[in-house]
Amino acid sequence: MSEPRQVPIETEQTERDPAREIKPADAVTDSWVDRVPRCARPFLRLMRMDRPIGSWLLFWPCVFGLILGAVSDGRMFPDPLHILLMGIGSVVMRGAGCTYNDIIDRDIDAQVERTRDRPIPSGVVSVRAAWLLAITLSLIGFVVLVAFNVLTIVLGISSLALVAIYPFMKRITWWPQAWLALTFNWGAILGFTAEAGELAPPALILYAGCFFWTLGYDTIYAHQDKEDDAIIGVGSSARRLNIVTKPWLYGFYSATFFLILASGLFVGLGMAFTIALLMTGIHMIWQLHELDIERPLLCLRLFRSTRDTGALIAVAMLLGAVATV
Repeated sequence: MSEPRQVPIETEQTERDPAREIKPADAVTDSWVDRVPRCARPFLRLMRMDRPIGSWLLFWPCVFGLILGAVSDGRMFPDPLHILLMGIGSVVMRGAGCTYNDIIDRDIDAQVERTRDRPIPSGVVSVRAAWLLAITLSLIGFVVLVAFNVLTIVLGISSLALVAIYPFMKRITWWPQAWLALTFNWGAILGFTAEAGELAPPALILYAGCFFWTLGYDTIYAHQDKEDDAIIGVGSSARRLNIVTKPWLYGFYSATFFLILASGLFVGLGMAFTIALLMTGIHMIWQLHELDIERPLLCLRLFRSTRDTGALIAVAMLLGAVATV
């Protein structure tokens, strides 16, 4: 794989006005971010606060783990405080991760039409300010993490290695989406240990199921950028799979369905969970039936509908818990 073509850009734009409005091409129009003071908008866009789908996709595996951990411990529902803390953690750590990725990828983003006007490559936010934001958000995430038990704290800290390496994977492999899947679904393990107090096989089975889920939906997302990725020489599963993407996605989502089913059955969720989970399977089949990898806007719409996939899985688990515990 060729090395990305480097485009020199100014990385420490300390003289620029941070309130200058440069809206990235991939920013969501008419979001609440457009109604806050202008000086705050670039930082909120850096955190992707105008695009909450990423926070949802980070949050759902946490919820799955919390529910399975509670059922494994003989309880019907997880601690509501744990759900709240995982929600806060998902938002701030997603923001920290996006900020860190944009710092590392600023030269690549400057070469891609969809991302060249993001806050860092456009010069609206300096690299120094972005680092300060990422560190601040990470500290908030750490404060949230220390509210859990020791095992969960240790596992949470260990995930930072995955986060730190992720932005570099597109430079050395065709499968950065696989590394993202390892990183993005760590919450499934944390949720389980937060409730059950131990790391048990159901958590690992759930983690594996969520891995294939992310591998699938992020491959759909990556089809938006495959032409730019080819020009600058970075890898993606969308480029690697190309015209055979759909058959592989059916395989990824089949693995998702059966592994999540197995994780629920392992902790005692029964027929109600199994029947309800079929709605998730139908939803994923609909997504792949609708998919046309040559239509970027459709890929984005189907990617965003993955939030509903997570909601369907959570509802199936809750129904199973009510019927079982």
